[in-house]
Amino acid sequence: MSVIIRTSIRDARFPLGSGHGSDAIHQDPVYSYAATLLRDDGGRTGSGLAFTLGEGNQLVCAAAEFYARQLVGQDIEEIMAGFGGRQKAMADAHQFRWLGPHKGVVQLALASVTNACWDLWAKSRSVPLWRLLLDLSPEQLVATLDLSYLEDELTREQALALLRDFLPTRAEREDVLAAGYPGYDTSVGWFNYPDDQVRENCRRAVAAGFAAMKLKVGSPDSERDIRRAHLVREVAGSHVRVMLDANQQWTLPQALAICPRLRAIDPFWIEEPTHPDDVLGHRTLAAAIAPVRLALGEHVPNRVVFKNYLQAKCAGFMQVDAVRVGGVSEFLAVSLLCRKFGVPVVPHVGDMGQLHQHLVLFNRIALGDDIVFLEHIPHLREYFVHPAIVQGGVYQTPAEPGSSCDLKEYLP
Repeated sequence: MSVIIRTSIRDARFPLGSGHGSDAIHQDPVYSYAATLLRDDGGRTGSGLAFTLGEGNQLVCAAAEFYARQLVGQDIEEIMAGFGGRQKAMADAHQFRWLGPHKGVVQLALASVTNACWDLWAKSRSVPLWRLLLDLSPEQLVATLDLSYLEDELTREQALALLRDFLPTRAEREDVLAAGYPGYDTSVGWFNYPDDQVRENCRRAVAAGFAAMKLKVGSPDSERDIRRAHLVREVAGSHVRVMLDANQQWTLPQALAICPRLRAIDPFWIEEPTHPDDVLGHRTLAAAIAPVRLALGEHVPNRVVFKNYLQAKCAGFMQVDAVRVGGVSEFLAVSLLCRKFGVPVVPHVGDMGQLHQHLVLFNRIALGDDIVFLEHIPHLREYFVHPAIVQGGVYQTPAEPGSSCDLKEYLP
């Protein structure tokens, strides 16, 4: 038994400074979490996170409280046995839904509470989240998902079939548990870092074992972007994957003008080149810059918009983030959808990789996803009880029960 006896929501904010976390749109971020804590009658605490950049985090916390209080007095096993239906009911709360639907403050709040439920469920079974996910039967896993609005592309029966298809060959992919999951360094080239710092960070990343790294672009002066992109390629060498991230800064005409010039450095992808709601604009751009691929999804709020991107066939990589969409359950629904379309999931990590290190292991083993890499951002390591361990550029498989999202400040 693991009955939820108390809930609390925490507004956790961590100023960065020194240019850390800066991009073309977000110049002075305060990495923040709306953290949901679910306390059970066995003394366990389920921790769930939703990520923001500071202002407005209190609004997400207030919305999370609305969802969390509905869980008091219920056993986590019963909650999770049919969580897909429960999540749909929470997301469709008839007055609250008006604030979304399935986007913005209410969706982030749902992510925080959903992620806390998954964390508590794993802790109640004394296993890491990745193990819990792998231990669930296809039927049990699909019961945790809300597949509404996806039925034209992914029915319950199709989701079950995908999971069943890969069951016989799981053992062939479990070597990732011992080898670890490769990471990429997203912190070498924050937007406000001077060139000398970017150069030194690239050297350090290569020396630390990273085989991929990312540079922020989207400057008012496109020549700055071109110069810095060539700088990273020169320092990193031809064997390292280099990604470029505009964080939605460009209009479509601007993206059409600058992206062809960036092809000279052979980017592995160009990320968030324009407004995340402009699906058809991304389709136009993808066709114009092929074979360079687009990475999309950091600011895509729900499974329906991911479906539209997949239908438009404009994304080379999907960056669904479980602390932006409706939590682990919606992340898994999107992962199944991406598997059907053959598009790799390479998550954005608003959780700093804590939660997603579990999810990519599930996607690899249970869905047969190719190993690409997982974003690594080190700036909040000191605040987690069990920070992700990255050695030689590789995430080590977490062993502690839960989803690795406990913040030191908020546990007894």
